[in-house]
Amino acid sequence: MRIYDSIESLQTIEKQSALTIGNFDGLHRGHRKILQATRRASVDYKASGVAVMTFEPHPLAILHPDRAVGILTPLSLKIRLLEEAGVDSLIVIKDNYTMLNLSPQEFVDTFLMAFIRPRVIIEGPNFHFGYGRSGTIETLRTLGVERGFSVVVVEAEKIEDLSFRNGICSSTQIRRLLEAGHVAEAGHLLMRPYRLMGRVVEGRGIGRTLGFPTANIDPLKQIIPAEGVYAGYVQIGDGIEQIAQKGTLLPSVFSIGRAKTFVGDHPLLLEAHLLGRNVPDLYGRYLAMDFVQRIRGQQRFADRAALAAQIAADCITARNMLEDGADK
Repeated sequence: MRIYDSIESLQTIEKQSALTIGNFDGLHRGHRKILQATRRASVDYKASGVAVMTFEPHPLAILHPDRAVGILTPLSLKIRLLEEAGVDSLIVIKDNYTMLNLSPQEFVDTFLMAFIRPRVIIEGPNFHFGYGRSGTIETLRTLGVERGFSVVVVEAEKIEDLSFRNGICSSTQIRRLLEAGHVAEAGHLLMRPYRLMGRVVEGRGIGRTLGFPTANIDPLKQIIPAEGVYAGYVQIGDGIEQIAQKGTLLPSVFSIGRAKTFVGDHPLLLEAHLLGRNVPDLYGRYLAMDFVQRIRGQQRFADRAALAAQIAADCITARNMLEDGADK
């Protein structure tokens, strides 16, 4: 997959592609449906290949920072997932306030047609573009007729087996699920466990004194699941780019919460206890945390012995959950 992240680099992009435009945060079931349709359209319309245009950061972070949403997939992870999905060209629009304020017609004329000249554009029915999201799918159709590209509309992905809001798969829906601690349900929509990435920083050392050493994670600006204890997997690496790739997964227990048992102030802590033996020194390295299932909510413990006993029980529960999941 070739990546184009500047106007200069777009000078060499192959024209007449099958193009889809969006944030693609999460690369969830709905996004994958659009990508599958884009691959089909590439063949049906005899396009030069499959192209995706995305934004870094999310447009809200530029236009309305006070309304910016937490992200599901950092760019490095999004790149890997898009490449696995069969995308040939990825266009990354970075921090471009001017472009985000173009009218729909200006966006098509001064950017799309000037640099990309797609043969066909594939979008969902609620696609909006241009200043104030004023352009709709009908706007795009009209401009396509005038400028010489086709438009294919892909119906939203409906979720039949789970009672999610509106029955529609969306990034907003997944964020709500994670913020409520429903990581298994979020994973169902993502078609993989939710991955939170960050750097291991110095912690309090309390877990080690209890016999359960933990790695304390300083996360990227992603959605953090609700406070609680979770079963999942860890991937270790030497940088964000490395842990965005596929690697060895180690069964783990995660704790997200505030240290109410031992301290007076309560900063939010993200901790991972690896269930295997011979765990390497993780300080200063990077971890990807894949959330599989919630074990319980957070609680205060009367003393160290009660906390240690509960952690031991959580480890057993996590092992059972992960083994059951591996058997499915």
